[in-house]
Amino acid sequence: MTDTSSITGEALSVPGSIGGNRYDLADRIATRLLRLPAARTGYTRREERTPMRDGAVLVSEHYVPLTDHPLGTVLTRTPYGRMGPLDVMTSRTLAARGYHVLVQSCRGTFGSGGEFDPMGTDHDDAHDTVAWLREQEWFDGRLATTGASYLGWTQWALLADPPPELKAAVVLVGPHDMGDVVYGSGTFSLNDFLSWSHQIVHQEDGGGLVSRVLKGAAGRKKLTAALNTLPLGAASDGFLTGQAPWYAKWVGHPDPKDAYWGPRQAIGALSTVDLPVLLISGWQDLFLRQSIEQYTALHERGVDVALTVGPWTHLGLALRGSGISGRETLQWLDEHLAGATGRTRSAPVRINVTGADEWRELPAWPPAATTQERWLRPHGALGRARSEGDGPLATFRYDPADPTPSVGGRVLTAGAGVHDNRELEARADVVTFTTEPLSADLDVIGSPVLELTHSSDNPHVDVFVRLCDVDPKGRSHNVSDTLLRLDASHPAGTPRTLRLELDPCAHRLRVGHRLRLLVAGGAHPRWARNPGTGEPPLVAATLKPAVHTVHGGKLELPVVT
Repeated sequence: MTDTSSITGEALSVPGSIGGNRYDLADRIATRLLRLPAARTGYTRREERTPMRDGAVLVSEHYVPLTDHPLGTVLTRTPYGRMGPLDVMTSRTLAARGYHVLVQSCRGTFGSGGEFDPMGTDHDDAHDTVAWLREQEWFDGRLATTGASYLGWTQWALLADPPPELKAAVVLVGPHDMGDVVYGSGTFSLNDFLSWSHQIVHQEDGGGLVSRVLKGAAGRKKLTAALNTLPLGAASDGFLTGQAPWYAKWVGHPDPKDAYWGPRQAIGALSTVDLPVLLISGWQDLFLRQSIEQYTALHERGVDVALTVGPWTHLGLALRGSGISGRETLQWLDEHLAGATGRTRSAPVRINVTGADEWRELPAWPPAATTQERWLRPHGALGRARSEGDGPLATFRYDPADPTPSVGGRVLTAGAGVHDNRELEARADVVTFTTEPLSADLDVIGSPVLELTHSSDNPHVDVFVRLCDVDPKGRSHNVSDTLLRLDASHPAGTPRTLRLELDPCAHRLRVGHRLRLLVAGGAHPRWARNPGTGEPPLVAATLKPAVHTVHGGKLELPVVT
């Protein structure tokens, strides 16, 4: 077992002489904070303009290493601007270590021509950019990609049909299937994508610091109001002032298999990619499931793939995880793009075990585990023995006019991650089942599964379940959860057994702690409330409550000893 936070990222032996030792103060600071190897060269920066097949011209910042022996080219495509605060830890860091770095603004953003259609044109634009690279005298035919979040998506868009020059990729918290991200649970991921759309609309607004702070405060108040407004489509022309035309289209296409999502999916990449890919994610990242899916698909095909999962949220990776991700990114590129000698990783998979604050190295994910069962029992108990009674274990009433709130979890915005759930658990529309205090530590590593026997008097319902770690002081911290919109064709009032796979996790419940299962009818605004009527989500405004009944259930825990 190795603590990956101790990796210093020593310089590897790379072919060619790297000249110069001149680099700027910002990189010097990043080198010290992130414990990176010393800069290998200085660099300059210049603007590049790249024509697309439809005539649009995309603008890039090109960081040029001051060496006669550059190590290849790293491409990053982003809708968020080319010189943000994280620039020091990406483009500048890599340029100072001998790489050409091209940071390109996606079409319709920050000076690039065309109209921004999220995920809609990235495949063609990425390939047009590679075609332009081939014509540049400084491009030596070695290409890699890197970037987080949307910048991860732009990589998968290229990986769906990888050009021969592409030698490696580093995808941090990046999705490959936006239809699944937006509607994979069966209900719209409201908080993430309304707030993200608002961010995109206003990210290029001008003004000084005070003006931006005031606008930000006003925007948060308006966002809260918009999240509670019905129908969902009203936010497109209201809160978003008609400047995010994609938003209504997203809400209006609730089937992830709809043809609309086709250009916004790179599922095929998982079955065709054969180049080295490093995946970095966090247990509380909104794209966690897709990162795990990416690893699993590539690993099963024998692709050289590595996976690191830390205790981070989506935004937290850039802060708490920047050292590990920065070092691992540089090591991966040194090995697979520059041709460094020696293997940079001692194990393909590195995970942080939350609750223990411990890093583990694994040959693969998930690790071998023993399934332990816990049964839902009367009086809110969660035990090893199955309940013998025939009556229901619990009932609760979900009212979409007062939807059960979401607390923390895998969301994009502030407030993500691990929180105390006691206030949520005290609500009348939430039921819980809790074990006795543990007599020994319990390491749950993998994807817990809940088989829940459930009925409702209204067929149009959602079920939200969450596992929490309850400490001796009664604080209940979320570990893993999931939500599912149920098939409304099932007869109302008739019990059925649901199989709910909760998020992958790696967590230690300490001796004396208790494991708690929470069951509710929603988690708003993380997911849009179920109005209870079956109306299309874009226009649904009528609300109808539902009474849920929990008849029984079995929790399957992947336990590693």
